Amino acid sequence: MAFASTASAAQVAPFRVGIVCGSQRTVRAGPQITDFVRRIIQAELDMSGAAVERAAPIILDDIDVAALNLPLYGETGIPSQIRSSDGYDQEHTRAWSRRVAALDAFVFVTPQYNWGVPAGLKNAIDHLFNEWKGKPALVVSYGGHGGDKAAAALQLILGGGLHMRMAAEPVCLTFPDRAVVAKASMGLDLGLDPAEGSMWQDKVDDITRAWGQLVALSFPEVETVVPV
Repeated sequence: MAFASTASAAQVAPFRVGIVCGSQRTVRAGPQITDFVRRIIQAELDMSGAAVERAAPIILDDIDVAALNLPLYGETGIPSQIRSSDGYDQEHTRAWSRRVAALDAFVFVTPQYNWGVPAGLKNAIDHLFNEWKGKPALVVSYGGHGGDKAAAALQLILGGGLHMRMAAEPVCLTFPDRAVVAKASMGLDLGLDPAEGSMWQDKVDDITRAWGQLVALSFPEVETVVPV
């Protein structure tokens, strides 16, 4: 049984992709790293989105976990047993449910905290179940060692626990040295404009390739070309 949102099913909507910033710290690098990923995806859409546009126009929707400010889960029901946004007790959960239910695919951009997924991101994910289930997803992680352990954990949570359809490999963005780690920890500008070159310029093709995998999962009937 598909999850039922309160939006009208009669309306033909564009294909909406949530770009999720998973960092919730007060001082953080997450927003600028998420914007770096988003701009690469948007550039790819601008360059080669014509074929996909024939299936549905793609719109990127920014989601900041910090701005959600969700409390710990306090519903009386179990998310996997709730089939409608109206089935939740609390308005903040209903609002979050409606937002996720209205999206068709997701790009999760996550830091790594103590070898794992940030608690705020995990809490936001765990508030819901059917709203995520079966939708395509891509993971991009970052950190001193690329955040590979957080990426692997998030792949398992989304692909295994929530039965989302995952892009084959996560993209891991490594801070090149301690000076960059220090700047990131203070929320300073990391110079991540992809149009001007950045410390992760060699990762642009990886992000583009992973985005191509997400598009292929979303539109299997449309032929797409991604870098090899």
